[in-house]
Parts: sequence; C-alpha cells; structure tokens
Amino acid sequence: MYKYSSLPEPNSQTSESISQLTTIEELRAELWLERSLNRLHTCLSDCLVSTITTNLNQEDQQGIILKCVVNELNAALNTSRVAIALKQPQASGCKISYTLSSVSRRSNKRLLGVMPHTTKKQRWKPGQIIDIKDLQQLETQNLPDAWTIGNGVSGANGWLIFGKAPIRSNYHSHKLNKALPAKYKAELIARAAKLCTITLDKLAKLQHLQQQALDLENINQDLERTNQLKNQFLANTSHEIRTPLSSILGFTQLLLVQGYNPSRERQQEYLNIIQSSGKHLLALINDILDLSKIEANQLEVQWEKVEIATLCANVISLVKEKANSRGLILKWEIDPRVTTIIADPLRLKQMLLNLIFNALKFTKEGSVGLKIEPNGEFINFIVWDTGTGIAKEMQAELFQPYCQLPNPVVSREEGTGLGLALTRKLAELHGGWIEVESELKQGSLFIIVLPLVPKGENGRFEDEADKADEADEENNNILETQPPPPDYSQLPTPHPPEILLVEDDSLNAQMIETYLSNLGYRVNLAKNAVEMWKILKETKPEVILIDIYLPDGNGLELVQELRQNQDYRSIPIIAQTAMAMKGDREICLASGVDDYIAKPIDLSLLESIIKKYSHKELNKLEKLEKSE
Repeated sequence: MYKYSSLPEPNSQTSESISQLTTIEELRAELWLERSLNRLHTCLSDCLVSTITTNLNQEDQQGIILKCVVNELNAALNTSRVAIALKQPQASGCKISYTLSSVSRRSNKRLLGVMPHTTKKQRWKPGQIIDIKDLQQLETQNLPDAWTIGNGVSGANGWLIFGKAPIRSNYHSHKLNKALPAKYKAELIARAAKLCTITLDKLAKLQHLQQQALDLENINQDLERTNQLKNQFLANTSHEIRTPLSSILGFTQLLLVQGYNPSRERQQEYLNIIQSSGKHLLALINDILDLSKIEANQLEVQWEKVEIATLCANVISLVKEKANSRGLILKWEIDPRVTTIIADPLRLKQMLLNLIFNALKFTKEGSVGLKIEPNGEFINFIVWDTGTGIAKEMQAELFQPYCQLPNPVVSREEGTGLGLALTRKLAELHGGWIEVESELKQGSLFIIVLPLVPKGENGRFEDEADKADEADEENNNILETQPPPPDYSQLPTPHPPEILLVEDDSLNAQMIETYLSNLGYRVNLAKNAVEMWKILKETKPEVILIDIYLPDGNGLELVQELRQNQDYRSIPIIAQTAMAMKGDREICLASGVDDYIAKPIDLSLLESIIKKYSHKELNKLEKLEKSE
C-alpha cells in the first residue's frame, strides 16, 4: 500500500527560495537604476537652470554639465568609475577632461581600463589622450566601456568612459552596488550619456537664444541711438533751413508790399539777401546728399591738378567776411615747397571751408588760421584756432554724422552736424585722413593729410590727371587755331527762337518763361503731355525744354516717343529736372535728350544751354550773308 506524503520533494523549497531571491535582487537593481537616473536628471536640470544665468563663457557652462554627470555616476557606481574624454580640435584623439571632482583622501582620479586589442589593464588619468579609434572599439563591444555624448549640435563631442577605480573607494554603500550586474551599470551609463547629450543640446539652444536676445538688445540700443541722432538731425536741420527760408519769405513779402523796383538800392539789397539765403539752403541739401552718396559709394571724384595758392586764396576770400564780423584775425601760410596737388578742387575746397567755418564758430576771440606744409609724399592742410577747445572724451564723437558738440560761444547750435563727418569721408576718398589735437580752453588743430598723388585701387589717378592735362592742352591748341565763333548779337533774326516748355509746376514755369522771354525767346508752355502734343501739331519749336515728372506721363518716355517720330526727332531736347543723384544725368541722356540741367535751375546756365541749341536760323542768315 502506497502512502502519500504532504512534504515537499527534496530541493524544491531551495529552488523556490533562490528564484525569489533573484527576483528581489533584480527589483533592487532596477530601483537603484531608476533612483540613480532620477538623481542625475534632477541634478542636470538644476545645473542647466543655474548655469544659463551665469556670465560664464559657453565652454565653462558645458563643463558644469559634464562635471555633474561624472560626479553623479561615480557616486552611484561606487567601486566603478567613469570619466569624460572630449574630442580635441584638429586631433585624432580625445583628452580625458572630466573625472571625479571630490574623492576621499585615499583615492585618486585614475581609472583602470582594458583596451580591445590587449588584455593588459591601462591607467587613464586626467589630461591623457586616447585615440578615437580605441574609443570607437570600446563603444562597439558586447558590453561597452565607452558611450558617445554630444551629436554636433552642442559642439561637445566626446565619450563617457567606464573603468575600475584603482584604489578602493571610501564610499559606504549597499552590498548591492558591489555585486551589481554589469548590464545594469552599462544601462545606467548609456542612459546617462543620452541625458547628457539632451542637456547639452538644451544648453546650446538656450545659449543661442541668449545670444539672439543680446544681439536684439544691441540692435535696439543702436536703433535708439539712431533715432536720437535722427531727431537731433531733424531739429538742427529744421532750424537751419527755417533761418534762410525766413529771410527768403520775409524779404520777398517786403518787395511785394513796396512794389518791385530794381533801381531802388534797398530792394536790390533785399534781392541779394534772398539769393544768398537760397544758396545757403541749397548748400545744406547738398551736404546731406553728399554724405548719402559717399555712404552708398556713389560720389565721383574729379581728379585735377590743383594750384594750392589759388585754392587757398579763394577759400580765404569766402570766410574773410565772417571772420571780420566776429572780430577774429584770419591768418594763412603756405610753405613755398608746396605748389600743386592732384585732387578734386571742389571737394578740397569743401573740406577746408568746413574746418574753417567750424573754427570760426567755436572761437570767441583771437585768431583762426590755415597752414599748408609738406609731409613727405603727403601734404598737411592744418586749420587751427584759439577757441574753446574740445575735451578728450568728446573727440571720439566729432566725426559721427548728425552729432554736434555744445558751443559756449553762441547761444544756439549752428549747422546740421554733417560737416566733420563729410570732411573725413572726403579725405578718405582722396586716399588720406584727418587728425585732431585739442584741449579745453587751449584751442583746436585739425589736420587733413592728403597724398600728393592719390593711389586708388586701380593706381591710375596720376595717369588720369596727366591725360586730363594733355587733353586740356590739346583742346587749347585747337581753340587757338580755330577762328573765333560768330557774334550772333550782330546778326538780324527773322523771328524770335521758339521754345516749348513742358513744366507742370506753375511757379517754376513762370520763372523760366519770364527769364527766357526777357532774353528774346518766344515760349509756349505745356503743363502736361496732352498739351505738349497739341502744341507740337501747331508749331515746330527750336528747342524742347521738358520736365521728367509730369502728371500724365513720364518725361523720359515722352522723349523716346519724340525720337521715334520722324517729324520731331531732330528737335533738340533739354531735360530740366529734380533728378540730381548719381546716374540721373546718364539716364536722361540715354533716353534721347541732348542736354540736362538739374533743379534748382541756374538761370545763367540755362541761358547758355538754350543758346547752344537755338541758333539754327542765325546760322542760316550767316550763310546767306557770306554768299551775298
């Protein structure tokens, strides 16, 4: 008879206990893994927040993140040790840059590692270079000993390296850490490497946003500064424009009230004031345009051989009256060794006038002087004064556009703040520069340093000047051998030359019509394109004087239509327009006009241009008289 026992079979309870123990150890290992990763994640988050608010550079900010990873991993692994090796610029290896930063007195920061191509353990220490190929082999092992961090976005490419501590650590931890399976250690480091990469990428993006914010702040500061300069410029320009404009309108009103009579001496004086104020307005506008052209690289320099003495005499004559009105002594001196210079005479005179007028403006008593002396291959144009002087800290602002220094000599600011900025840029266009020496209450000294013969990028300034001189000499020889031109004033005219004026502005039209009529021309006025074609059907003018901007058409297109019409293509056409920027003249000439004059119109120049094209009948009479 068989008896069944309720006791367990031999070894069954032992196997179950072992299975339960294994499960518990695995749970503990997984808890350890999650706890270590949570601690690392928290530490990295805290480091990221605190790091981005510091004023450290990007490399140091990355270093804080990397040190956090190393310290947390080393604390979790206990008997194992990790380090970070960063790729070196233009090198085939990585340097161990980050190891445990706080260890016991008995420990050290070295690691014991086994390279794939050898079974011998190696000691890795801070600063040691490890070949990238070795790191890549360690990364591809079944149980890796190296993990990549960084993906190129953060710029911190490198590896986490896993090894053994050569000396037993002084950390006190659970026995679990000592017997922890290698797969859990490897998983911890692998996931830590990913967290490190993500954190470094976040840091890089935050750094980029910080830089953008800083750039935006700088842009805003620049915009605010520009806005302040613009407001200052508009205020100064408004004042400067209103002053001569007030004279123009006021004296014009006086003439209208009293009745126009050019024979009266007082009214002639009023007219001179109006003309002078108008020229001053034009000079202000030209300064603004010149600076804009220079900044756009559109200002052309006309190279000529300039006689220094003649130029200086002209400049002094223009400033003498203002110096006398202020009770200042005006002095000038030219070294006899200085005779000529290759430069743009108009721009050179403009530079000197800007400096001398500034000197007069800031000098209450004493003298203002111009001195010219040689300086090797250069010439120094020195303008000095005994005025208020300029503080050292304010001299850096002198050549900024629209910037004016306070002037204790006069009760208000004069000028637009463009003179010195324009002078410096003109000097640079000539291949030179400008210097300033000044102290408060000791006067000021400005030096324009220009080369005797400028050498530009093409290096042909001197050759061009020589060719220009040769061309002038050739033209003079031709003029000497040719007979003098006929005196048209002595020839009878069968009828006044007829001019077709196409102008939509009634005031400009009235001015031009009155002036040309007084010269003996018969003027037909058309205010738009429709009226122009109507007049042309009824008469054939000697010259067409056309504005470019018309209410019902483009003047340049009208010129092209006239040139395509057989009946009108031979009529001389002169463009009179406010298009006065660089290239505008060439655009007008390319459309088919014969000549060009810019507004505001110089009436004497207009007269000479009109005469050039309106003597066909006079030429016919001359031929008839010769044949008789």
